[in-house]
Amino acid sequence: MKIIFLKKKAEKNINFTKLIEFLGAIFLVILTLTIINQLGHKIMHLKPFFYSFLFLVSFSSLFAQNMQEGFKYLETGKYANAKIFFEDILKQYPQNKTARLCYGRAVGLLGESKQAVSIFTTLLQEYPDDFEIKLNYAESLLWDRQFSKAESFYEKLTQEDDTSFPAVLGYANTLSNLKKYEKALILVNKALQLQKGNANALLSRKYVRLGYANAIAQDKKYDEALQLLDQNLIDFPNDKDTQLNKANIYLITNKLEKAKNTYKALAVSPKDSIISLNGLALVAHKNNKEKKALFIAGQAKNKAEHFKDDDKTLYLSTAERYIQALLWNKKFKDAKESIDQLQLLYPDHSRVLALYATHGMYTSRFKTSLQNYNTILEKEAGSFDGNLGIANAYRAVGDDIKSYTYAFKTLEYYPKQPDAEKLIKTLKKSHTPFIEEKTAYTFDNGDNEAVNITLKVEVPLSTRFKTEAQYDYRTTKNTVTRNEATSNDFWLGTLYKFNGNISLQSKVGLTNADGFTADYTELVAEVVLKTKPFRLQNLDIGYKRELQNFNADLLNREIVMNNYSLNYNLGTNFNLGWYTQYIYTSQTDDNTRNLLFTSLYYSILQKPVLKAGLNYQYITFKDQVPTIYFSPDQFNLGEVFLEVVSDPQKNWYYSASAAFGQQFVEDDPASSTFRAEGKFGHQFSQRFNANIYGKYSNIASATAAGFEFVELGFRLKWYFMKNPIFNKKIMGLEP
Repeated sequence: MKIIFLKKKAEKNINFTKLIEFLGAIFLVILTLTIINQLGHKIMHLKPFFYSFLFLVSFSSLFAQNMQEGFKYLETGKYANAKIFFEDILKQYPQNKTARLCYGRAVGLLGESKQAVSIFTTLLQEYPDDFEIKLNYAESLLWDRQFSKAESFYEKLTQEDDTSFPAVLGYANTLSNLKKYEKALILVNKALQLQKGNANALLSRKYVRLGYANAIAQDKKYDEALQLLDQNLIDFPNDKDTQLNKANIYLITNKLEKAKNTYKALAVSPKDSIISLNGLALVAHKNNKEKKALFIAGQAKNKAEHFKDDDKTLYLSTAERYIQALLWNKKFKDAKESIDQLQLLYPDHSRVLALYATHGMYTSRFKTSLQNYNTILEKEAGSFDGNLGIANAYRAVGDDIKSYTYAFKTLEYYPKQPDAEKLIKTLKKSHTPFIEEKTAYTFDNGDNEAVNITLKVEVPLSTRFKTEAQYDYRTTKNTVTRNEATSNDFWLGTLYKFNGNISLQSKVGLTNADGFTADYTELVAEVVLKTKPFRLQNLDIGYKRELQNFNADLLNREIVMNNYSLNYNLGTNFNLGWYTQYIYTSQTDDNTRNLLFTSLYYSILQKPVLKAGLNYQYITFKDQVPTIYFSPDQFNLGEVFLEVVSDPQKNWYYSASAAFGQQFVEDDPASSTFRAEGKFGHQFSQRFNANIYGKYSNIASATAAGFEFVELGFRLKWYFMKNPIFNKKIMGLEP
C-alpha cells in the first residue's frame, strides 16, 4: 500500500541530489571556459588538466543517470535485481546515502527485515534530521513486525509534519496491524485528504474497514459491520474480499437469502464463479437442502478441474466443499474415496487431514478423528480446524475437560470465534444445576383420574459426576367407586461417567402410599449401567424397583415390581436403526411378566428429524388376574409409526408422533390401535424453557389397567445458576 508511495518520494530525494550534482558540474564548466577565454593561448599547456576535469564532471553526471536503472527495479518490484544493483554501487561508493537508502529498501522488501532495520538505524544515527530516512526507518519497523515501536515512532513523525502523506498513511497501517481500527480509519481518511484518490491509501482503507468490520462483528454488531463493508463497495465495486465478508455475516445471522444473493454477485470471472458456487453450496446446506448443496458443489468441482494445476488453493477449497457436501448427504464411501484422491495430490496437507477427521466424526470413528486432529496440531499449533475439531471430538468421546481445553485454545488463537464460544456455552449448560417440574393429568375410559407432580433437581459436581434429588406426588381416584389414593416418592441419585463408553446411574428412595384401606412405606430403587460396547451401539443393563400405582385400587394393594431390563440400540451410517428392549418383572404378588419390544426405524430427514418404522411388542404373564390389572397370557402388537422432532435448540420447538397397528390379546379377535403424542415448547431464555404436551393411546398394554387413556401436562425447566458449580476449575483451563 504505502511502499510504492514512499519509494517514489525516496526517488524524488535521489533525483534532487542528482540535480544539485549536475548543476554544480555545469557551473564549474562555465567558470573554467570563462577563465580559458581570458587567458587565451597563455594557458594552452593546461589542456590535459582541463580535459581530465571535464571527464570527472561527465562521469559524475553519468553515475547519477545510471542510478535510474536501480530505481526502476524498485519501482517495478524487482527487488532482487535492485539489491544486486545497489550492492555493486556501494562497493565503489560505500558512503553514498542514496544508494544505501535504496539498498535498505531492496533488502527490506525482499523480506530481510532485520537487516533493513539495521541499515536505516545506522543511517538515522548519521543523519538524525533527515525526514526521508526517518520515514524509511519507520517502514522497516513495519516490515519487521515491530508494530508497537513503529506506532510511537510514527506518532512523532506526524507531530513533526502532519502534512506528510507517507507518515500519516504509515501510521494508519501501523494502527491497523495493532487492530486499533477506529483510529486507523481516521488517519487513513486524513491521508486521502492529503492526496485525494491515492490508490495505496484507498487500498489501505479497504483493509482497515475489513479488519474493523470483522472486529465489531465479533461483538455481534452486525449492522455496523455491514455498513463499513458497504462503504468499501463504493471505493471498490463488487470487491471479492468485501463481498465474502458480507456473505459470512449473513450466514452467521441466518440471513440466507442475502447470503445467496451476495455469493451470486461474485460470479464475474471463471475463478470467481467457482468461489460463488462454493458459497452457494454452503447456503443450501444451511437451508437443509443437502441434495441441492451436493449438486452445486459438484458443478464447482467440475469447473475447478480446469485450474487443478494453475490454482491449487482454489482447487483444494472446491474439492473440500464437495467432500463436505458428500458427508452432509451421508455418502460416506464416496467421501472417503474423494479424500483418498485428494491425499495423493496434497500428501499430509492439514486440510486433507481435517477432512479425514470430519469423516471420522460423521461415521462415529472418533479415535481416528482424534489421531488426525493431533497430527494437524503437531504441524500447526494454531490451526483452527485442529483445535476446534479436536474439542468436538473429545466431547463426542465424553472427555469434557479436554473439550473445554481445546475450545479455549481455539479462542486464544481466534478471539470471540462463534463456534468455539457456542461449544463452551453448550458444555457449561450440560454441567449447570437445574430444576425441572412436570405436572400431568391423566384419565381413562375405566373412570380413573390421576394428577402427578414431579420435582427434580440435578447438580453436577464435576464433568463426570452428577447428583440429583426427586420428589413425586401422585393422587388418583375412580369417579365411580370413589376410591382414592395418594403416594409420595423421595429419590436421591447419582450419575458417574467412567469414560465416554461407560456410565453408571443409580437412584434410591422411599415411597409412602396412603390408600383407601392401607397406609405403608416401601423402598424404591433404580440402577442402570450404560455402555457403548461398539461403534454406533448402545447397551443398557438395569434394575428398577417400583410400585404399581396407576390407579387407586392398584396403589392400595401394595404390589411392588422388580424390573430387570436390557436395552440395545444399533445405529448405522445409512439412516437405519434398530432398538430392542427386554424386561423381566417379578412382583410381590408372586406374578411374573416378560416384555419384549423391538423397533426397526429409518431416518428420512435430519432437519427436522423425521423417522418412520415398524414396532412389535410381546407380553406374557405367569398368572392372569384381569380383575386386578392387565395380565394376559399372551399379548402381541404390531404397528407402523411416524415421528417428527424439530431442533430443540431453537426458541420454538416441537415433536409429534403417531402409530397405527393391530393388537392381539390372547384368543380375542384382533383390534385396531392408535396412539399419538405431541409436544410444543419455547425457550424463554438461555436458562428457562417450558413446554406443554399430550398423549393418547388405546393400546391395552399402555396402562396397568388395560384401558384407553389420555394424558395432558406441562414441563418447566430452570437453570437456577448461571454457571456450573465448578466454573472456576473450568475457567482455569484457559491458556
